[in-house]
Amino acid sequence: MTTVTRRVAPAPASINALQFPQGFTWGTATAAYQIEGAVSVDGRTPSIWDTYSHTPGRVRNGDTGDVATDHYHRWREDVAIMADLGVSAYRFSLSWPRVQPTGRGPAVQKGLDFYRALTDALLEKGIEPVVTLYHWDLPQELEDAGGWPERVTSDRFADYATLAARALGDRVKTWTTLNEPWCSAFLGYGSGVHAPGRTDPVAALRAAHYLNLAHGKAVQALRAELPSRARTSITLNIHHVRALTEAAEDLDAVRRIDALANRVFTGPLLEGAYPQDLLQDTAGLTDWSFVQDGDLATIHQPLDFLGVNYYTPTLVSAATGEASHGSDGHGASEHSPWPGADRVAFHRPEGSTTAMGWAVDPSGLYDLLMRLKAEFPAMPLMITENGAAFDDYVNPEGEVSDPDRIAYLHGHLSAVQRAIVAGVDVRGYFLWSLLDNFEWGYGYSKRFGAVYVDYPTGKRIPKASARWYADVARTGTLPDREGGNQ
Repeated sequence: MTTVTRRVAPAPASINALQFPQGFTWGTATAAYQIEGAVSVDGRTPSIWDTYSHTPGRVRNGDTGDVATDHYHRWREDVAIMADLGVSAYRFSLSWPRVQPTGRGPAVQKGLDFYRALTDALLEKGIEPVVTLYHWDLPQELEDAGGWPERVTSDRFADYATLAARALGDRVKTWTTLNEPWCSAFLGYGSGVHAPGRTDPVAALRAAHYLNLAHGKAVQALRAELPSRARTSITLNIHHVRALTEAAEDLDAVRRIDALANRVFTGPLLEGAYPQDLLQDTAGLTDWSFVQDGDLATIHQPLDFLGVNYYTPTLVSAATGEASHGSDGHGASEHSPWPGADRVAFHRPEGSTTAMGWAVDPSGLYDLLMRLKAEFPAMPLMITENGAAFDDYVNPEGEVSDPDRIAYLHGHLSAVQRAIVAGVDVRGYFLWSLLDNFEWGYGYSKRFGAVYVDYPTGKRIPKASARWYADVARTGTLPDREGGNQ
């Protein structure tokens, strides 16, 4: 999986409004730690993100998820907002330490009751619940026992999947095992810019494997409990990697990063094997003996669709001096999240950027979808996250105007529609995010939401982009200009 040249997404057949297929899923998404708050309520115990955010210097401004957007208490209001927006699906994650506080043993019924009530309310409004089992909030007790670099954690995850399926399997048809395992492994255990904040390249590689194994075991556990109509998936933040030049050394930099960012997951998940070049590139760090007989068969489970998260492309070259992994868009650290790729430099693409400093480039999404179609033609795709952070504020009229976000969404949805016209089987799109929220190491300084949250009061204010997206979701049609369907 190596992408080098940048292709320009072809123009649609006409300048008229762009139609999406009948039955296309229009959704929005959140993650438990980013919105729920109530971190010590009803039996919930600390996750690695509770510990990490309370460690001085880890999160901007010392922010934590202790309250977040208080979704745990205000979920009825948030469901009503989704109903007003007319979205057809809501992708949310379960908090592992809320469901199974220590990562072992029986579930806590109050935790399950929260998700049962939320799911029932969604169904009553005609909104399909899409459950993600893991969005980075490992119970701290499991991290204390070794965390994701240890095999036993994959067994604990399978047990947790069983508990969740038994509690919600009669209500939830669509299940995602892991969200962005790359971040869990390489930012959590490699660069340390995500929880638990460890900086060990071998631990990062081990974590990647055991996250893969946890996925496979969880799919088996889900299928053992769920009705046959249920769908299982995983969500990957597949990096669209481009070379700075056509020079052979820059193309090799693309290959190296592609192996670590993408094929370390797509290889075993979709093809049943780790890529040989990845094993060779990292041979100086590990012999991969932690991969045991039978692991790859367990990981390589049939999936109903692949979730794809996309925000911005990645631009690399061979390093002429010291490697500049700090420009990779994932947060500054003295430690690299790219084990075995010390001679790769990262560059900021030209053009407009979001508040995260990420390049706005819809062509990267189009190219990525076309690539996935070419390499995995039988695999349906779902855009499970796409969105942007901007410096939003409430104007004197009490409104939030965010034209840059509307432009971002228009460009990326246009790329999705063009990919569909080109034959890519994309089943749906989930806007990230429903609400402004705790943005991991950036705390509350970055706003991704379609709904503005005034953090001192918790007040929700739908932004102009929320109304724009509601119109697109209602009609299934993308206007040929960014202002609206008219």
